[in-house]
Amino acid sequence: MTFNFKQFTINQDKCAMKVGTDGVLLGAWTPLINNPYNILDIGAGTGLIALMLAQRSNAEQIDAIEIDEHAYEECVDNFENSPWSDRLYCYHAGLDEFVDEVEELFDVIVSNPPFYTDDYKSDNEQRDLARFEDALPFEELVEAADFFLSDHGIFSVIIPFKEEERFVSLCTERALFPLKMTRVKGTPTSEIKRSLLAFTRIEQTPLIDELVIETARHQYTREYIALTKEFYLKM
Repeated sequence: MTFNFKQFTINQDKCAMKVGTDGVLLGAWTPLINNPYNILDIGAGTGLIALMLAQRSNAEQIDAIEIDEHAYEECVDNFENSPWSDRLYCYHAGLDEFVDEVEELFDVIVSNPPFYTDDYKSDNEQRDLARFEDALPFEELVEAADFFLSDHGIFSVIIPFKEEERFVSLCTERALFPLKMTRVKGTPTSEIKRSLLAFTRIEQTPLIDELVIETARHQYTREYIALTKEFYLKM
């Protein structure tokens, strides 16, 4: 089962978390205004976000960490089969192991963290591990971001909108301040489902906006097309 983008292909037979809108949004939206030398993707899954950032940036080193063995193997394959294989590396490790072993600082840190969707668990344990927040508590993610982020670094996530206030508060406690916040809606009349959040160590007034994905089924908004057209084949 493959998903073809304009410049790379994602194999996703083994990975519980398939290519989805959340990952594409984060990969396309993450601010790269600091011209990063290196990037860290926490919880890489298929490697989608790291690959999108490789396409968008000149970063010389893009590291990804993935705890699930099947996802890790698939991520490595996707990296090796991409045009940027010399810049991409995936570690098979949990975040706590990575924190213990790596002392490097990163200019961009991204994560599409596993989170609860209304406390519902499926019968697929692998998918549950990938999706639910007990696999990666927000507190642990923010602590790691603070540990690894360079002085001029940017930390970006996509989370459920209902968690936005709590996540911003966790970051602020560690002197990570919002740079940009985009609230995502499926259609103009639907409720806000996701928050794209970017943080830096510099306190400032954040840019806050809203993104609507489509006006009707497969009728994408101008803003969504502009954001994703470098990636999707049919945009």
